[in-house]
Amino acid sequence: MPPVRLPSEEELAREALASPLFARAVRLARWVEPGTEVGASGELPVDLLLSAVSELGLEDTEGGQEFAADAWHFAIDTGLVEITGAAPDDDTEAIGNASPGPDLELVAEGDPGEILDLWSVGLDAVLADAAAPTFEELLGEIGVLDGSFGADGEIDPDTIDADALEWDQEEAAGHLDAALGSLYLFAVTDEAGQAASMVPLPMVAAASVVPEDMDELSPEALDELSAAVLKLDGQFGALSGTGLLEYRPVDDSVLEEAEEGDAGGHRFAEDERRGDEDDEDDEDEEDLTRYGLARLTPLGLYGVRRRMLDAGLDVPLIGELAERDAAALLAVLPHRPEPAAREEAELWLARREPADAARSLLAAARGTDPGGPGRRLGCQLVLSMLDGRAEPALREVLDDGELGGLARVWLADNGAADVPPPDETMVFWLTIDTLAAQLGDGVAEDEADELSGLVGDLVGQHSGFFDRAWRTGHPATADVLEAVGRLHPDKQLAKQARKAAFKARSLH
Repeated sequence: MPPVRLPSEEELAREALASPLFARAVRLARWVEPGTEVGASGELPVDLLLSAVSELGLEDTEGGQEFAADAWHFAIDTGLVEITGAAPDDDTEAIGNASPGPDLELVAEGDPGEILDLWSVGLDAVLADAAAPTFEELLGEIGVLDGSFGADGEIDPDTIDADALEWDQEEAAGHLDAALGSLYLFAVTDEAGQAASMVPLPMVAAASVVPEDMDELSPEALDELSAAVLKLDGQFGALSGTGLLEYRPVDDSVLEEAEEGDAGGHRFAEDERRGDEDDEDDEDEEDLTRYGLARLTPLGLYGVRRRMLDAGLDVPLIGELAERDAAALLAVLPHRPEPAAREEAELWLARREPADAARSLLAAARGTDPGGPGRRLGCQLVLSMLDGRAEPALREVLDDGELGGLARVWLADNGAADVPPPDETMVFWLTIDTLAAQLGDGVAEDEADELSGLVGDLVGQHSGFFDRAWRTGHPATADVLEAVGRLHPDKQLAKQARKAAFKARSLH
């Protein structure tokens, strides 16, 4: 995943405590009297549920009882409320006793990390509930097909074919996590700024249900997309109370279309095509918003990242390298987008004196291993952010075969006096090293022209470039010359590069 920027734990903990579900759960945990009788699983009796609604001030809110029940279960799941069992009498139903839980003290006295742990436990429970099927989804058409519904409209459990209830809880949870992962990726790659843009729900659904190699959606894929959109609408609505995301639900008009037999995917495809034909048409943009919009909050980015880390994914955090050494920093920077790399470097440099930082970076940049060129390119990036106080450290490596070239570049760029010119060996070594760094992760199509232009300039400045280049003692010389021969559009120069690569391989 691309790196993400997160607020401090203190800010995130405040967001968690202010989320509607957590805030209501805390309030109910402080409201319940120790030993209050509830259902065996902790469910509130009707009279207590109504009291909870009143305690939360939800009497005039549509769905107030549901909100209160959700908050109560969130309190139980997080340990804010503790349920203990009580043995029933012969003719009574099983009951439980509810009391403020031991974790309630953490809300007032715990550190931010402990509060975020509580919130994350509650989030996991809400996600599990959101991924669980509704009764209608679970049964589907089974009752109609096998006669499970009696004449009175009630379901006869004995007539239900259990083998037909095909529901994979792990798969369902995976679809929801995939949708959240898509929202996360949209957020960290948002050109308008991290998580600045609301994402249409069909785009979120498509990222997890539509194959990447499908150029045009088939009717079957559209039906699957439609079903996924409507499913996510309910799930994201349930998750919005956790503070995980901001969500604008699917418009009622789309739901009406779904009831009439079009679940929205076909209409979305038509709306999207119209939007592509005329991006300035506000009416088309309004059409797209009918299908729901979502984006992760900063707390949501934290929560999804935490789940990804638990799943073993590499999910970097901007600033996490600030306390690490220079080797750790340079190992990562070549694989980050330049804006993220610069931000990471700024945070790393902020904790160090310029001269000491420069010495550490130069020492970590050495090496003839395959990662060496990338480290030196990262080193150049970080060094470019230092002022003249780093000059002594750069002068110390002027005679170093690996670092002398980049040191001279830095000194020249910073207006230093008395900088000795590099010899030809150092010039070619730095050239090959720079090209090797750019080739390190492969060359994208839009980068090939830039690389070809760079080589073209070098050839223009040095008539015997390839004849001299193959003799360069850099371990990546042959690989670089082969890449130039493969990428350069000038057939004559490409042929010269391939011949030079053969000579370099024979030499080594």
